[in-house]
Amino acid sequence: MTATQIPQNSDSVETERSHPSKRRKGSADQVETGRIDWARVMTVARTDLKQLIQAKDFWVPMSLLGAFFFVIIPAILLLTITSIGNVETVARVSETLEVLPESAKSQIRGDSPEGQTGYALAVFLFAPVAVIVPLTISTAVGAATIVGERERGTGEFLAHSPAGAREIYLGKLIASLVPGYFTTIVGFGAYSLIVNLTVGPEVGGWFFPTAQWWVMILWVLPPFLAICLSLVLRLSARVRSTAAAQQASGLVSLPLIMIAYSQSTGVLFGADWVPFVLGGIAWLIAIFSLSRGVRSVTRSRLLGVAAGI
Repeated sequence: MTATQIPQNSDSVETERSHPSKRRKGSADQVETGRIDWARVMTVARTDLKQLIQAKDFWVPMSLLGAFFFVIIPAILLLTITSIGNVETVARVSETLEVLPESAKSQIRGDSPEGQTGYALAVFLFAPVAVIVPLTISTAVGAATIVGERERGTGEFLAHSPAGAREIYLGKLIASLVPGYFTTIVGFGAYSLIVNLTVGPEVGGWFFPTAQWWVMILWVLPPFLAICLSLVLRLSARVRSTAAAQQASGLVSLPLIMIAYSQSTGVLFGADWVPFVLGGIAWLIAIFSLSRGVRSVTRSRLLGVAAGI
């Protein structure tokens, strides 16, 4: 894989070649003042994303994961429910909907047991999938993004580049977030089409996505992704190998996936104000976690000479 190419002008290149000490001092000053060059941030992100696109051993399994949860399982279950007719099994499943909260039961549409069951499965049961898939994919990317630079030998290039530590961190963050969220958007679109084609005729027409699903995808999911990645990137900067990063990130992300799973269900079951409150709290935690996590990326850690590596 190629090293990240950071844009710089000819004057800065000449200065860095003839005065290495000035190069390092300039980079440090940039971090201290807090100025962020977004062109450099996007260069780091674009390079990482290009490497992911070229790595078939990454995007093929991730595509299959998204297709399995967003397309294959929902299509099989919903087609089974809506096609087997008004039989005792469907009636019993429909009866179990009585245990749902009143706020959820009031949303269920359909006059037949098939329609009500299909609606409940589509809107409530599969909702957490939209959280699990992006968290899993983004965690896999983020776990290797920094320690992988050291293993490939490109960490030294990043450490000596004009990009500041914050710019490198933000670039890595964006490159880790995009694959998971992109998979969710594409999978969400495919899932919506399947739901409307299979369950829609049973409940009087196309109905999906619901307002709660829009709030969950656009407001609740992003901060949970940010929280998870802030922790995973911190681990990736501290461990010695990609294997260790993957193991450690699995231990960290699993509790977050469980929390996100429960919160996404609460978003759909709760009152209209619940998703906005949960999302607001998650955004505050995400901002705090990201501000702390940016300190984990240092030039010494990119070189593999920091204490604790």
